[in-house]
Amino acid sequence: MGRYLAGRLISTLVVLILVSFISFCIMQMVPGDPAQIMAGAAAPPDEVQRIREQFGLDQPFHVQMLRWYGGMLRGDLGTSITLSRSVVAAIVERLPSTVALAGFAFVLTLVFGLVAGVGAALKQDSWVDHTIMTLAVVGVSVPSFWIGLIMIIGFAVMVDWLPAGGYVTIAESPSGWFRSLILPSIALALLQMGLLARITRATMIEVLRQDFVRTAQAKGLSRWMVVGKHAFMNVMVPVVTVIGIVFSLLLSGSVVIETVFSIPGLGRLMATSIVTRDYPVIQGALLITAAMFVLINLAVDVLYAYLDPRIHYD
Repeated sequence: MGRYLAGRLISTLVVLILVSFISFCIMQMVPGDPAQIMAGAAAPPDEVQRIREQFGLDQPFHVQMLRWYGGMLRGDLGTSITLSRSVVAAIVERLPSTVALAGFAFVLTLVFGLVAGVGAALKQDSWVDHTIMTLAVVGVSVPSFWIGLIMIIGFAVMVDWLPAGGYVTIAESPSGWFRSLILPSIALALLQMGLLARITRATMIEVLRQDFVRTAQAKGLSRWMVVGKHAFMNVMVPVVTVIGIVFSLLLSGSVVIETVFSIPGLGRLMATSIVTRDYPVIQGALLITAAMFVLINLAVDVLYAYLDPRIHYD
């Protein structure tokens, strides 16, 4: 296991280097001048040139790239052009709200997706199965931003049960933190709930037809013992792959949801930076997001060895 983890960590570094290089190249090819945006449309050319020189935007491509990589090795991702502060500080400030949103949505997806999928498989071809699968298809098909807008109108504007947007830190108010995450988390999780429920149902139906399940039933074990102890653990091996993908999708989907609900998270920071051509923030945020994706995939691979004793990483 140790050699496997060492190899994966080395491959992780390679992936992050490639991601940072590709993102840096894309930022250079995107039309638009961040110095002009920062100075304003009516700014004189000498003011725009001064801003370019201040942030090193007037230097050649290879000089900017080497300078950025040198800063990255020191833990410095540069300075935001529009925020006039360290990129690391801006990301650290916004990251907790994104992690809280994605984590809350992940818990909702895991609980309701697995329960719905197992329930549909146990009641195959019944009205319960058809109802759950219909809701799952609706959840997968409807865009999350549209669901978010409908929930704002219904639960914030019409009945005033929950806040329409904004974010309250858990240190300020635990109850306010929980209330501020309910609507965006549900809007973000509905699509992934449908995906997880459909895959769990298909896998559970396949497992329930296996010989070891019939043997357990022939031994006189109760249905819940057969499902909970024998079938469910075998279902989790392929489902864990989907769970890793789901968490990655929740992180990427937070860009839209944070914008809809005005949550000051990493996704909204990236969306704003793209509009203002804030290259250092975009590159730093992409690097952090890619690192989180790779670590999630690594955790999923390691979890395989604990769920399935036949898997060994030697």
